[in-house]
Amino acid sequence: MASAQFLCGQQLYISCKNGRTQLNSFKKGSISLSPTYRPKGSSFLGQKSQFGRALVVKASSDSTTSGKKQVEIVYDLEDKFNKLADEVDKNAGLTRLTLFSPCKINVFLRITGKREDGFHELASLFHVISLGDKIKFSLAPSKSNDRLSTNAPGVPLDDRNLIIKALNLYRKKTGTDNFFWVHLDKRVPTGAGLGGGSSNAATALWAANQFSGSIASEKDLQEWSSEIGSDIPFFFSNGAAYCTGRGEVVQDIPSPIGYDIPMVLIKPPEACSTAEVYKRLRLDETSKIDPLTLLEKISTGGISQDVCVNDLEPPAFEVLPSLKRLKQRVAAAGRGQYDAVFMSGSGSTIVGVGSHDSPQFVYDDDEYKDVFLSEAHFITRPANQWYSEPVLRNATTSATEFSSTAE
Repeated sequence: MASAQFLCGQQLYISCKNGRTQLNSFKKGSISLSPTYRPKGSSFLGQKSQFGRALVVKASSDSTTSGKKQVEIVYDLEDKFNKLADEVDKNAGLTRLTLFSPCKINVFLRITGKREDGFHELASLFHVISLGDKIKFSLAPSKSNDRLSTNAPGVPLDDRNLIIKALNLYRKKTGTDNFFWVHLDKRVPTGAGLGGGSSNAATALWAANQFSGSIASEKDLQEWSSEIGSDIPFFFSNGAAYCTGRGEVVQDIPSPIGYDIPMVLIKPPEACSTAEVYKRLRLDETSKIDPLTLLEKISTGGISQDVCVNDLEPPAFEVLPSLKRLKQRVAAAGRGQYDAVFMSGSGSTIVGVGSHDSPQFVYDDDEYKDVFLSEAHFITRPANQWYSEPVLRNATTSATEFSSTAE
């Protein structure tokens, strides 16, 4: 009966004359949508009229004029526009995406041997934590190159950066031709043993796949990512995994650690060179405990000092002697406060699990005025979704700044 093409909220009536039904208007100048009309953007759709009410086509009722019977027709164009907007948005495709890029800690890290390819065999409980970067992706208008910007000085912006490497890898594997403008809001310190760069790469692969309609599976992304970094595949786990090989063999496990367990991260300005740390590693001096035993102890009894073994601590402390002193001071000052104090990865971050509070000496001692401090907790991700950014009380770049903003 009533046409769906009228746009004005005006009086209509249906005339029934000589057995024929006609749709007429009490006002002239009715507007109709041509079949080829398409709104330019969904922001217009569903707007109110200039009189502040929804666009509704409505006719009077309960009267007759010259044998013409008037009936009420109500057509809510706002609802129609909203449905059309949904269809337009669905067909428009993704153009912008902002994702959280969390870092990780190694709750324990055993080095179990050296491989023929020169890499070391490891066995480690990796776990994602709530500290992370934020990365904004936008489709680039050109089909020639990616553009990366960041708030962090010293971060390479060319194909030395793992984000650019990941985007190049995705195009190579899928044959897609999307290029991106990317802004990295860096919050995770570099050279920290927290896997910040690896997480950025995993996040870039996930983003590129979203822009392409998820044509690759998560398993594909995980396998491909090992070509550009050993720690990257872990981030395609659920957030907790037992990792072996170079780190690229990832076994998802239910998180053995409560999400509400607090921790503090303390990183001095100096970084540890991973290559130098491994160069100084002496396999005959590493722990002999079975890593599966460590995993079982954590699963049944939680985190304690005796299970947080890191075979890279001794060589890292040789590379950076002040790091050993920092760990000792945190452990001494936090006795009874932290369940465990240990180094993550190849350093130079010291982790205190069991409290969000940093030891007082990092505020009082000028030697530590420039350390990075952040609280954190363990997180995971739901299936088929990326990690969500939690709310942190504080994350900062120096003890002085942290102290001034602490609640």
